[in-house]
Amino acid sequence: MKLQTIACAVAIATGGLFFTHTISQAIAATNSTAVSQSIRPTQEQALVTRQLSTLIDRTHYLNMRLDANTSARILDMYFDSLDPEHTLFLAPEIETYKKQYAATLGAALKAGDLSGPYAIHAQYRDRLKQFYEFMLAELEKPQNLHQPNEYVDTDREKAAFFANKPEQENYWRKMLVSQLINLTITKEEEQAKQKALKADPSLADGQDLASSEDLTPVQTLTKRYTRQLERIGRVKSDDVLEKILNSMTLTYDPHSNYFPPLDAMELNRQTTLQLEGIGVSIRPERGNEDYTKIETIVEGGPASKSGQVKSGDRIVAVAQDGEKMVDVIGWSSQEIVGLIRGKRGTKVTIKLLGSGASMSQARTVTLTRDVIQEEDAGVRTRTVEVTRDGKKHLFGVLEIPSFYLNYRARRAGTEYRSVAEDTGKALKELSAKNVEGIIVDLRNNPGGSLEEVAKMIGQVIKSGPVVQIRDGNGNVNVFEDTDNGAQLYAGPMAVLVNLASASASEIYSAAIQDYGRGIVIGSTTTGKGTAQVQLDSLAYGQATLTQRKFYRITGGSTQNKGVIPDIKLVDIYDEEFGERKAKNALKWDTIPTAPFKREGIVQPYVEQLDQLSAARVKLDPQFKYLEERKAITQKTKDEKKIVLDIDKRKAELNALEQRTLDAENQRRKATNQKPYANWESYQASLDGLAEARAKMKANQRPPLPEEEAFVNEAANVLMDYSKIAK
Repeated sequence: MKLQTIACAVAIATGGLFFTHTISQAIAATNSTAVSQSIRPTQEQALVTRQLSTLIDRTHYLNMRLDANTSARILDMYFDSLDPEHTLFLAPEIETYKKQYAATLGAALKAGDLSGPYAIHAQYRDRLKQFYEFMLAELEKPQNLHQPNEYVDTDREKAAFFANKPEQENYWRKMLVSQLINLTITKEEEQAKQKALKADPSLADGQDLASSEDLTPVQTLTKRYTRQLERIGRVKSDDVLEKILNSMTLTYDPHSNYFPPLDAMELNRQTTLQLEGIGVSIRPERGNEDYTKIETIVEGGPASKSGQVKSGDRIVAVAQDGEKMVDVIGWSSQEIVGLIRGKRGTKVTIKLLGSGASMSQARTVTLTRDVIQEEDAGVRTRTVEVTRDGKKHLFGVLEIPSFYLNYRARRAGTEYRSVAEDTGKALKELSAKNVEGIIVDLRNNPGGSLEEVAKMIGQVIKSGPVVQIRDGNGNVNVFEDTDNGAQLYAGPMAVLVNLASASASEIYSAAIQDYGRGIVIGSTTTGKGTAQVQLDSLAYGQATLTQRKFYRITGGSTQNKGVIPDIKLVDIYDEEFGERKAKNALKWDTIPTAPFKREGIVQPYVEQLDQLSAARVKLDPQFKYLEERKAITQKTKDEKKIVLDIDKRKAELNALEQRTLDAENQRRKATNQKPYANWESYQASLDGLAEARAKMKANQRPPLPEEEAFVNEAANVLMDYSKIAK
């Protein structure tokens, strides 16, 4: 097959993490033989396998052939994706599969032959069936929750597969005891929380925080495992295809990904701020996970226009146009979303059960899917006021959730959204308010369009290069500011970043830092310094493929190392989240500097700015709270095994809860708020806050005080800089 015949329409994107595809590992078989026969790859799936394997073999940045060595690594990745804790497959089975497929899997994929991976997945489902049936049988027996000398490992990612069935089942029994201990403690805490709510209803913040179903721990696990067994009937060939193709792409790097059609729709939604559906957001009902309810309704969407869909309605069944109703009670929200979303112009019928209504009162509503614009998901602006020495100072805040661009709409010549255009308008609006500086908030921004970030850097510098890109053959292309010296904003700037700031966020913050155009504040970024092409004309689904690597204008890559801020603040994320801990991440390296002229001077003042910031942070109750919470999290993370004794587990948990409560109450005292009397009151209050915020649109949720502390500190750093740089 000639490469030209399978070339796909592409858009260069920096955000391989736009959409993280997560499939529940809790899938089991009710009849493994029937399942293995019914789940077969289609001709389209075989074709896309040939297309993608040929592309990755020939055009990936690494120039790594899909040979026998790579093939063996793909097989290992496939086993880990199916059985990440190494608790399902047995060591002899793994060895048999390796002898059968390790050297030839890559060649089979290039030929569109999926028989091996599908056979392995069939056994995976069969073993899950055995696992859940074993656990259900064990639940019928008395379980000893007092085993002070027994432990269960909680981190088995690198552990060997079990050698035999007795060894495996012994671990399963330990898992069951551990889960029963957790559920027993959780139930006791829930009862205490309900008691606290009854004593002080104000803790609920006006929200309905009714208790969950009154089930014993054994009943809860029985229901949970039974539901997982039922889910196997809904496993589709797409689920198997996604697992094997992503095992192939992720063997090359963490940001080459395959997306089946449904997930491709989610990828497109996040890159374009558009989705095709009915315009509702859903989530599991509080207290009863069997039901999924409608949380919010998008104004102007099909659901809103119908007038028949209300917030709080339970979705109990869904039917595609002309097909039978499918009962979705007990389904996950992700599965229900998969049924509801679809192409514009197609119809979907949903059966809704109003709050407090009986099943006989359920109503059906037929809606025509349409394109939904996510107006509240784009750039947001606001101002913050900081008082110093009795004087008020006004700063602008520019929140950029992603570097979005609806390139399909642009290509079609229709109206489209662009983060650069939205940012340009926002900069003008904030400048008109005579702010003393602008804080660009890139925290949790996963990346996006390379073209857009280049334009946005051009908005705040006079002229020059913005980023360098090298392809797999070593060719370097320098992206320049192309606006002929125009500069929308020339005032003081700070850029907020954290470990979840990736890709385009890193290009932007690196350029601001290298030009001396502003001060980068926060924690070291993700370290995703690669660019992907988005393959949207594959035979089936879509993919992203890493073909280029980013370099700062000073020559250092943003890959792996990320961008180190000028002023470091507490990192609220686990370090495992970053590129530096990812499997098969590309390495950091350097290329020559691109000629450029710095537009500001920051580095000579960083040490003094850092000292002033550290002195403030040390006294700030929000940062003190975050530091303590991070220390508590690290302590729990360091524990690699847990005791199978409920009394010891309670004692350990109570100590952590008390430490957490103390941290919260110290913060409340420092901010003139009433401390919580106990852990239960604290948890009830948190539930009320979470419930209230979930009902708000994203752009209407006020920032939490611990989040706003970073913005306020950035404003203070800008004031310090203005003072000492004069």
